[in-house]
Amino acid sequence: MSIREWEGLKVPTAGEFALDKAHTRVGFVVKHMMVSKVRGHFADFEGKIVIAENPLESSVDVVIKAGTIETGAADRDGHLRSDDFLSTDKFPEVTFRSKRVSNLSGDKFTLVGDLTVRDVTKEVELKVEFNGAATNPWGQEIFGFGAETEIDREEYGLTWNQALETGGVLVAKKVKIEIEGEAVRQA
Repeated sequence: MSIREWEGLKVPTAGEFALDKAHTRVGFVVKHMMVSKVRGHFADFEGKIVIAENPLESSVDVVIKAGTIETGAADRDGHLRSDDFLSTDKFPEVTFRSKRVSNLSGDKFTLVGDLTVRDVTKEVELKVEFNGAATNPWGQEIFGFGAETEIDREEYGLTWNQALETGGVLVAKKVKIEIEGEAVRQA
């Protein structure tokens, strides 16, 4: 196992890692009718993480297949794929490309990058927690992490909504993105 000590953490040596789909969830949470939360995720995605010699110079590149959105309700999923929201026929991918790592504090840091939804790209800050590195039972080097951020969906052109008779709206503007991941060394 190629693990090294860096800033008091045990981190992988430099190299390329891929997100392990079987052990990664790219999810989101949004308020519904101002009283409850709907959770969902994307079933298909690819991600490459390059761990640099100086971990603060590492990079992340993720491509999410927008049409694989799942919330547990087929009608809602169809609506989310439509032009009212993700418009997956025109914009089949959601992407994230990191720009820099900052605010390191123990096993927590900020990953700054460009999130593109539909045809809109905005800089976002993901709060990341490094969960450690290990070798799995098949001899593969892995590491785990959790990441989250909050975006305003309307800034990405996802403006559909419906006013409620009781006040408020059907779908909140703020969407919390939650990722739990595991990455496997490729090279």
